[in-house]
Amino acid sequence: MLAPADRQPFFLAIAVMALIVLASNILVQHPVQYWGLQDYLTFGAFTYPFAFLVTDMANRRFGPARARRVVYVGFAIAVLLSVYFATPRIAIASGTAFLVAHLIDIGVFNRLRSFAWWLPPLVSSVIASGIDTAIFFSFAFHCGPVIGDTTITQMLAMVGIADTCFAFSWQTLAIVDYGVKLAIALIALIPYAALLRYTRPAPV
Repeated sequence: MLAPADRQPFFLAIAVMALIVLASNILVQHPVQYWGLQDYLTFGAFTYPFAFLVTDMANRRFGPARARRVVYVGFAIAVLLSVYFATPRIAIASGTAFLVAHLIDIGVFNRLRSFAWWLPPLVSSVIASGIDTAIFFSFAFHCGPVIGDTTITQMLAMVGIADTCFAFSWQTLAIVDYGVKLAIALIALIPYAALLRYTRPAPV
């Protein structure tokens, strides 16, 4: 059971997590139309990495078990909303990538939490972001066949899900997106360090 002092931060973490993922799922459908970046970058690249900051702060404050709850509940809310505000394919891709990557992030962070303050959030974000990027972009924007001549759109149609594939150059988007995530992982150390003084760490 959560202590009274933990309840508000816990539910705030869930709300912020769901908001970041929902916003990212909407923004990832919109390439950056400036400086010739439309084939390389979407606006979602700038918001989603901060979900790892929420996970890492929750892990440090509440420990891995409750951090997983933040991930599970935030995941459920974000996926449900994304089906409406984004597309079913993006919702499924995002949900799968989010769940796998953030559970890995929690595991890596927890193994490193006794080391220097900057090491757990940085290493866990670098590893988890790579996994998240690979899963999300290969599922969300690959329009060609994946099994024989069957596409993801056709597989979704088999279970009654209407789908429109955005024919982006997903490999290029994935590479640039991961580069942005690495940069933001470094930048996110600044708010992470600032929040440490207000965050009572869970026992190691």
